[in-house]
Amino acid sequence: MTLVIGLTGSIASGKSTVAKMFQDMDIPVIDADQISRDVVQPGEPAYQEIVETFGEQVLEEGGDLDRKKLGKVVFADETKRKQLNGIVHPKVREEMIRRREQYKQQQYQAVVLDIPLLFESNLTDYVEKILVVYVDEKTQLERLMERDQSGREDAEERIRAQIPVKKKAEMADAVIDNTGTVEGSLQQLNDILHGWGIV
Repeated sequence: MTLVIGLTGSIASGKSTVAKMFQDMDIPVIDADQISRDVVQPGEPAYQEIVETFGEQVLEEGGDLDRKKLGKVVFADETKRKQLNGIVHPKVREEMIRRREQYKQQQYQAVVLDIPLLFESNLTDYVEKILVVYVDEKTQLERLMERDQSGREDAEERIRAQIPVKKKAEMADAVIDNTGTVEGSLQQLNDILHGWGIV
């Protein structure tokens, strides 16, 4: 039996660090963000639909999707954002399920679905256990400003756009407090996996 773990957190909580720990343990990680980039590559069905819906003004000169231009179009308009999500999200979900089933057939002990908006997108039924990477709000704000070189207001706005990390922690099966050291987080992960009968 393969345990399907949903890995989530909030922006700048250090989820990528924990995803890498899983990979170092030879536990496969399916990255929703990476898949959402893959499905809009030229030649993919989602790419065609995006060009048909939004026109060629959202493309770079070489024909690749210009994510910044597309972002400007959809963030200013709720209807267009829903249209874009309606194109991309089903393709991402299909691909995540396909890869998940592939790893289950290969009989891995566990497979991780790394989904930043696991709760927001109502994808909790894709996984059996939910692991939230948590940091307190002060640390989250500092890390985000440092990571993206952004101002406080901009960073606060981006944090507010997601379900608060405290609330996510309450809905999780397990929580890694990533406020401290990387070693500390790894120890917590090992303990959680051990409790779940893995590693």
